[in-house]
Amino acid sequence: MSISFSHTFANEMDGFYQACSPEKCTAPRLLQVNTVLADELGLDHKLLHGELGASIFSGNSLLDDSKPIAQVYAGHQFGMFTSQLGDGRALLLGEVIDGNGDRRDIQLKGSGRTPFSRGGDGKSALGPVLREYLVSEAMHQFGIATTRALAAVGTEDWVAREELRPRAVLTRVSASHIRVGSFEFFAAKGESIQVKRLADYAINRHFPDIKDSEDVYLQFFKSVLQNQAKLIADWMSVGFVHGVMNTDNMTISGETIDYGPCAFVDRYVPSTVFSSIDEHGRYAYENQPKIGQWNLAQLAKSLIPLYQEDHEVVIQRFVDELDKFNHIYESCWLENMRAKLGLIGESESDLELVNDLLTLMHQGAADFTLTFRYLADVRLESSLKFKSQFNESVNVNDWLSRWRKRVVADGQSEHQCVLNMNAINPLYIPRNHKIEEALEAAANDNDYEPFRTMLNVVSEPYCLRSGFDKYAEPPPPNAAPYITFCGT
Repeated sequence: MSISFSHTFANEMDGFYQACSPEKCTAPRLLQVNTVLADELGLDHKLLHGELGASIFSGNSLLDDSKPIAQVYAGHQFGMFTSQLGDGRALLLGEVIDGNGDRRDIQLKGSGRTPFSRGGDGKSALGPVLREYLVSEAMHQFGIATTRALAAVGTEDWVAREELRPRAVLTRVSASHIRVGSFEFFAAKGESIQVKRLADYAINRHFPDIKDSEDVYLQFFKSVLQNQAKLIADWMSVGFVHGVMNTDNMTISGETIDYGPCAFVDRYVPSTVFSSIDEHGRYAYENQPKIGQWNLAQLAKSLIPLYQEDHEVVIQRFVDELDKFNHIYESCWLENMRAKLGLIGESESDLELVNDLLTLMHQGAADFTLTFRYLADVRLESSLKFKSQFNESVNVNDWLSRWRKRVVADGQSEHQCVLNMNAINPLYIPRNHKIEEALEAAANDNDYEPFRTMLNVVSEPYCLRSGFDKYAEPPPPNAAPYITFCGT
């Protein structure tokens, strides 16, 4: 099998990585191959299957034109700066040009120790590999910028975590793996020349249209900021909680990356935290926009030393742009929420209408996903499912009356309004309890059908499908709070 890899990062960015070979594993077997993504990348997915594909995507065999490297970066982790992190369990094999002419990284995750493993084994357990595959593919179907899984490979090896767990390897595809922490690594050492090299590379790769800008690094910052503001607004619109928004987990490309303790909100509680290590709620659902802006401030700090002029003047220019984050985020978020409510025009009262619904959802312990999904039924004069999402402590009739008047004012037909709403409000999300059922079946019973069924469900999240009712249902009201753990 041949993949035509190129290596612009490895060839141009010496000093930003170390070459490293993956560790071999025992009896690799393909668990899942993303044939749709393979087609997008121009790969012959027929050749991805079988022993050869398993050997390549486990790291046991390297293609002639692969050049595995582990990238170095730093990062603020829960607000505390760590001067050297890096790919401790991932190797970039190379880059490919997809069918749209875009450059994409292909990376192994869980392929063994690297120079940046910091005492870890560099491997992945099966559960986190399947979780990332499933959740990232769901995010792609939601239209949210994300890294994607090309393949998942199982092995007969075990990794030691809280207990022994089966090992697996994920093949991940992204626009690039450059992070805010990539800039922080050299900025913290005062190596502005290296920061400039990285910025120039990132601009050429991701934002070539700004190369001739008068203030190119400020324009670069603005571009990253806009991408991140939209990304987080998109997360919020589907109730997604990333879980670990460290600066080393924020990409310059604006893609969601590193699905560790991620999860989706069921009952709407803005302060929801899923990560077992986020004891103070730093990365709670409601805090994600604020943390996004904080992370971008760290990028700004890394870029400011590139300027020769008075730093106070430069700082103010970056602060002015950073101050625009909230407005850009709120505009993107409100646009998303208008679509979720079936609104096609704009009204000054829309923000209040959205916030009032969210308040009712919080007070009434409503399910985030189903509340928006079943609102479309109200347009067809069937409000039972919508109202059933709320407990008896709230009355939604007044809000529904206001919403009806607002929707009618847009002039849409009932049929078109319902079509629009059902095209933006998923019926199926990767429900946390269903993910756990699938992962436990795979890890404990070697049964991958629940995983594949769930992957099938989220591949068409907006369409009502016979036999999949249980995948739309939230967990029982008496279920224990859902807790996730980092994927290492």
